[in-house]
Amino acid sequence: MTHIRAFAIRDTESVIDLWQETGLTRSWNNPHLDIQRKLSVQPELFLVAEDGSDIVGSVMAGYDGHRGWIYYLASSPQRRGEGIARDLLAHVEELLLEMGCPKVQLMVRPGNEDVLSLYDKLGYERFSTTTTGKRLIAD
Repeated sequence: MTHIRAFAIRDTESVIDLWQETGLTRSWNNPHLDIQRKLSVQPELFLVAEDGSDIVGSVMAGYDGHRGWIYYLASSPQRRGEGIARDLLAHVEELLLEMGCPKVQLMVRPGNEDVLSLYDKLGYERFSTTTTGKRLIAD
């Protein structure tokens, strides 16, 4: 049975292993730095799902006063279909609501379109937008 709780430092390597296993890491992002940065800004919006001593899911979120953003939503490939991602999303959405967040968005990278059906079922709408970005600090 899974339990959702706030991320703790002891979870770092297990969470990074999960992100790597699920294809969420990128060569240009240092996951250790992503965790370190998250722990300095709204750390209460970084959650894990655990089963016993195993980390089987994660989600990271942020709220900028206008909208919430969901990042690093992952569930163990061996545990897919058990509702881990759904439960993590519901939990972090509730935290965002408590902060007064009126809407939430997430991005899906090319090659990860398999997850879109889950988001469709959970009421997420697909938008046609172009996202741009600029690196301010080199990792």
